[in-house]
Amino acid sequence: MQQAFTTRRTDTLDYLQSMLGQLRTMAEAERCDMLAYLIGMAYIEASDIIRGERPSRVQRYRSS
Repeated sequence: MQQAFTTRRTDTLDYLQSMLGQLRTMAEAERCDMLAYLIGMAYIEASDIIRGERPSRVQRYRSS
């Protein structure tokens, strides 16, 4: 069961990364520099999650 979840998650992240790459290319073609930059950051974030270098969720910190 865990392996099926891991495979599905990896497939989803790979798809997201691919779509982000295409969106970044489109934004660059339209000379939307800030949009291309932000999409590029999301692309890098997806890459980091796929490689296990960054968690997929960020915990919120509570101040006491």
